[in-house]
Amino acid sequence: SESFVDYSYLLPTKQIDNVVKQWLHDDHPSMMDVGGLVVGSEMKSAHLYMKSGGVFAGRPFFESVFSQLGCTVDWEDVATEGEQFSVQGKVVLAKVQGPVNQLLRGERTALNILSRCSGVATGARRAVELKGDWKGWVAGTRKTTPGFRIVEKYGLLVGGVATHRLDLSQMVMLKDNHIWSAGSIPDAVKLARKAAGFSQKIEVECQTLQDALEAAEAGADIVMLDNFGPDQLKADAKTFKERYPHVLVEASGGITAETMSAYMSEDVDIISQGKLTQGYNCLDFSLKIAH
Repeated sequence: SESFVDYSYLLPTKQIDNVVKQWLHDDHPSMMDVGGLVVGSEMKSAHLYMKSGGVFAGRPFFESVFSQLGCTVDWEDVATEGEQFSVQGKVVLAKVQGPVNQLLRGERTALNILSRCSGVATGARRAVELKGDWKGWVAGTRKTTPGFRIVEKYGLLVGGVATHRLDLSQMVMLKDNHIWSAGSIPDAVKLARKAAGFSQKIEVECQTLQDALEAAEAGADIVMLDNFGPDQLKADAKTFKERYPHVLVEASGGITAETMSAYMSEDVDIISQGKLTQGYNCLDFSLKIAH
């Protein structure tokens, strides 16, 4: 089995705290917190429970929520990100301590993050398992929730798939609108290369085999065969690789976990799925004050 990787070290603490602060602001009372008055500010403990099966992910964001509210989080040994839980009943993952009004102010935001991050990780893990012996990459896309991308991309990593681009500056992706605006695939690739230089890869979205061959000839590093049927994709990928064996081939467009196996081929290097961050199921967590 692969060794455990703590992906939390990827996250810039200040940036995470800033986005979490905004999420807390969205939910905090704008004027008066009547619920906070009812419970007071006595120091209390609360237990975090995982109540549905799946892959656990989202610890750094959960910790940031309660750290900003003056609370502490003590994790159980079992609460390892990337761990697959088959929950019957509920599993205790952590104890959170702090003023009870602050525990409740952070509760829903923290649980929303965990449920979604773990949901993405669970779907990603399933895709990894379904790929079997195929040697290529399963990847997400930029089809993420605005303002929540860092959590969903993090969930992909914890689940075991590639994030694809994190934002518009990470890799040059020339899609149909770019090509039409530039006039042609070669013109678009050549201009992009002038700006990107040697330090960025260029990928071109292709509607036909001819598009892919043009893109590779112009200097693209990756070609995306978009919305191809499985048989056409594999045939065209094979023809393409005979000409350009070192250019990566990505299959994309409506591919899901259920249909992914039909697109797998030794000539396909990447299969990307928007569904991994657009249609995931949330896992169930709860936070209960000890009494």
